[in-house]
Amino acid sequence: MPRITKVYTRTGDEGETRLGGGQRVPKDSLRIETYGTVDELSSVLGGAVATGVDAELEAVLRRIQNDLFNLGSDLCILEEDKERMPVPSVEERHVTGLEELIDRLSEDLEPLANFILPGGTPAAAWLHLARTVCRRAERLLVALAREETVGPFTLRYLNRLSDALFVMARWQNHRQGIEDPLWNSRL
Repeated sequence: MPRITKVYTRTGDEGETRLGGGQRVPKDSLRIETYGTVDELSSVLGGAVATGVDAELEAVLRRIQNDLFNLGSDLCILEEDKERMPVPSVEERHVTGLEELIDRLSEDLEPLANFILPGGTPAAAWLHLARTVCRRAERLLVALAREETVGPFTLRYLNRLSDALFVMARWQNHRQGIEDPLWNSRL
């Protein structure tokens, strides 16, 4: 467990930062952009929790925030460095856990008959926002994976997580007795 004694280091003042393996890279590199967006996603999930999500979802979202830290550590260490520097990472069990969550929550929901708009309860709106940030992180990860090797479950995890966030938003509205706002193509 890292011990952080100082928040600032002054080492990034010239627009570079270090990966977990010590390599200096520009702060706008695709790898940094990708795991920075994963960090942003965790913050948005914190916003969802702060709005008062259902207690069952709160526990799930806190676990997912922890998983996102695993994903961040997975992405900040190059694959070739992981043998000498093992770090927490996203594993198949994380993907399977999201699939089980989606299936469990979906049991309480009516099948979709139309596209829905983000909204309903404040917590559901935050979960929809988290879904869009997750999709952006996924797009960035796809681009990164074209250039560099990434962990084997990172992309699958983000793909399932965006689906899970969509279902969680619908479930949160359902639990609060609020209908999902529907898209009206005639407006």
